[in-house]
Amino acid sequence: MNKGALRDIRVVELGQLLAGPFCGQLLGDMGADVIKVEPPHVNGKGGGDPMREWGQGDEKVQWEVIARNKRSVSANLRHPEGQALVRKLIGHADVLVENFKPGTLEKWGLGPDVLLAEQPGLVIARMSGYGQTGPYSDRAGFGGIGEAMGGWRYIVGEPDRPPSRMGISIGDTLTATYGCMGVLAALHERERTGQGQVVDAALYESVLQVMEGLVPEYDRMGLIRERSGSVLKGIAPSNVYSCKDGEFMIGANKDSLWKRLAEAMGRPELGDDPRYATHLARGVNQDELDALINDWTRTLTIEQVDALMIEYSIPAGRVYRAPDMLADPHFQAREAIIEVETERFGPLKMQNSFPKFSATPGSVRRPAPAQVGQHNAEIYGELLGLDGAELARLEAAGAI
Repeated sequence: MNKGALRDIRVVELGQLLAGPFCGQLLGDMGADVIKVEPPHVNGKGGGDPMREWGQGDEKVQWEVIARNKRSVSANLRHPEGQALVRKLIGHADVLVENFKPGTLEKWGLGPDVLLAEQPGLVIARMSGYGQTGPYSDRAGFGGIGEAMGGWRYIVGEPDRPPSRMGISIGDTLTATYGCMGVLAALHERERTGQGQVVDAALYESVLQVMEGLVPEYDRMGLIRERSGSVLKGIAPSNVYSCKDGEFMIGANKDSLWKRLAEAMGRPELGDDPRYATHLARGVNQDELDALINDWTRTLTIEQVDALMIEYSIPAGRVYRAPDMLADPHFQAREAIIEVETERFGPLKMQNSFPKFSATPGSVRRPAPAQVGQHNAEIYGELLGLDGAELARLEAAGAI
């Protein structure tokens, strides 16, 4: 059963790859009816969201996560009849999500000026590299470029090496998350006024939002943050340390926590040592302090260090990979990972809906659509009243 908070909201998703579809996933997990519009196959070739073929390994399973809770229809947005069909479909929706290059919707006759004139309550979430305005707005943009311009890439990696990237597309998912946040705020405003609006989420600005004090530090002191490897400069101790059987993360970057860690190490005198007793002192002596802690942890197993951190109430944790997550009893107790019966791969484990709600829980109610346009008859018939003969004609015309 769908008990999600957005169970009365219908979303049309026009985006491809990551930013738009992840926004759609978040809304769908919270209960929204998400209709994904994909380009049709032409002569058996192409078509569909490229995410269908993304992911690592021989079997591309990333689609099963990002397209869950969605129904797929096909429509050729470069075809006049395909554009008209999608325009009618949007007329039955509360939210439109898209992440094309700015100006693309307008070129297809689906710009906000047209859609809001016909449907004043529509909320339109637009995700792009540089936003819908400004001198860079018409440039192509991917998540990695947003990470670079937003400040992320420069500060990630080892100091003596070029900037690194995260192992995931964080720029895209941040933008999708801010886009989703904007949709929820816009829907709340619509409750008061009846009016929809455009939510403009740029990749580089989404990254900029999580850059903490990076800009004001430069503005006030001329300070430019640099790459610092596995630590955050001046925040100590907070690092991954070596044990006999692997790595372990400890975060004791607070005076009281540091004193407890010194006790756990069997060296309580270090808690009041002027080199480490205060936040500023630990920051100055960060490398020395990390080496001291590492010399201690590498004499113990992960299980031994973990037990001490629990005993002394110090934030700490194992550095997990997927098999560690699947085996962890806390993940299991909170159902952080669930098993979904997918159409292409059978039972497949994946992350659950999040965040958790006490009264209106999100859920994974349907697997990702296996075929492009899998729900054409259902949705075009249900919402637009098209019969089989008309759908066949549109397909023959190249519109769907």
